[in-house]
Amino acid sequence: MGTPQTPYDAVLHAARDVAKLDNALDAEMLGAALLGSVYAVAETRRDDAVREFVGDFLAATSRRRAAAATTIRSVFAALVPDAAGADRVRPGAAAPAWSGQLGRVHLTGCWSYGDVYGDQTSYLATFAYDDPAGGPEHALVALVDHNIGITKDVFVGGPPSRVLDQIRQMCAGDELTWFRDEEPARMHTEVTRHLSVTDDLSELPGEGSLATDRALVGARLALLPVGRPAPVRVVEPLTAAERTDLVRRFLAAPEAARFGLDTVDGAQLASLHFCLGLLLDHAATFTDPDPLRWSPTVAGLFLLDWVHRRAVLDMDDAALLPRVLRGWAAYAARKKGLPETAAARTDAAIEEMVPEFARLYTTGERRSPATAAVAQLLADGVDPDDPAALDAWIEANRHHLTDDGA
Repeated sequence: MGTPQTPYDAVLHAARDVAKLDNALDAEMLGAALLGSVYAVAETRRDDAVREFVGDFLAATSRRRAAAATTIRSVFAALVPDAAGADRVRPGAAAPAWSGQLGRVHLTGCWSYGDVYGDQTSYLATFAYDDPAGGPEHALVALVDHNIGITKDVFVGGPPSRVLDQIRQMCAGDELTWFRDEEPARMHTEVTRHLSVTDDLSELPGEGSLATDRALVGARLALLPVGRPAPVRVVEPLTAAERTDLVRRFLAAPEAARFGLDTVDGAQLASLHFCLGLLLDHAATFTDPDPLRWSPTVAGLFLLDWVHRRAVLDMDDAALLPRVLRGWAAYAARKKGLPETAAARTDAAIEEMVPEFARLYTTGERRSPATAAVAQLLADGVDPDDPAALDAWIEANRHHLTDDGA
C-alpha cells in the first residue's frame, strides 16, 4: 500500500491485519486504539469527534470489500453504535469467525475502591463474551478524581481474576483504602458523569490509557444498567446560616482548643473568621462540595495554590491560616470517622507545607492579576469602600493594570 492519502486510508492501513487477529476482544482493543488518536487530538467534545469520525469513515469505506476493511468497519460499528451508518454495517463474506461476537458481552462482576479521604474512587467491572469464541474475560477499571471532577484514567485488560486479586490485596493491606461490591447502575452513573467532563477538556491528563481505551470503555459502560442506583449523598453548598452554625460548632470542639483557636480575640478574631470563611469557600469549589472533606491533597490545593490566587491575606491572616487549617482538618477527620492515621497524615502534610506557603505569600508569585491588584490597592492604603479614592487609584495605575491583564 502506498502512502495513505486520507485519514480513512491511514486507518485502513493501520488495521490491515485486523482480520488475522485471534478474537473479538483483540479487534475491539485495536479499534479503540485507532479511535484514540481521534479522541486525543480533538480540541473539544472528544466523544462527539470520535462519533463523527466513525460515521464519516463508514460512509467513505462503504464500497471496500477487503476482509480488513469490512472487519474494521464492524469493529467501529460495535464500539460506536450510535455513529451514523453503524446500524447498517454487515460482516463481509471473508469476515473472521469471531466477527459475530463483537460487542456481545455480559457483566460478570462490579466493585469499587478508593481512599478514605474521598479524593479518588476507582470502579471495576468484569465482562465475558456470550460465546467464549469472542475472546477472554476482561476487566474495565475507571478512576474518578473528585478533586478535579473528572474520570482521570480508564483501563481495559485482564485477566480479571488477577486484576481483582491485586486490588483486594492492596486494599486489605492499607487502612487508608476501602473496597466493596458496587451496584452496576452507580458505576454507570458516576463514571459516565465524570467522563463527560473529561471528554470536554482542552488537554487530557498525562500518561495512562485514557485515549486508547476510551471507545471500548464507552461501549462497555453502555451495557451497564441505567436504573436507579443506591442513593448517593451529594452535599450541597452551605447556606449562610449553615456556615455560621458549622463555624460555631468547630470553635466549641476540642480540635479548636488543641490549636488555641477557641481563645482568639481582639484583632485576631477577624482574621480567624476570615480564614474559616476561606476554608468553606474553597470546599464550595468542588463538584460535590463537602466542607469536611480534607486530605493531604486537598490541603495542598488550598494552601499552596487556591488561596494565593483567590484571596488577599494580610500578615495576621497569613500567620493564622495554617493553624486554622490544621484545626479544621482534624475536626473534619473526627466528624468523618477517619482513622487516626489518616488525620495524622493530613496534619503532618500541612505542617510540611507551611514554609512553602510562607514563601508564596511573600513572593506573591501565584496571585491572579485581580488579586495582585487588590493587594497593591490595600498596600497603598486605599479604602475599597471609598469610590472616589478607588477611582483615583485605578486611574493612576491604569497603565500598570492593563499591562498585567487585570
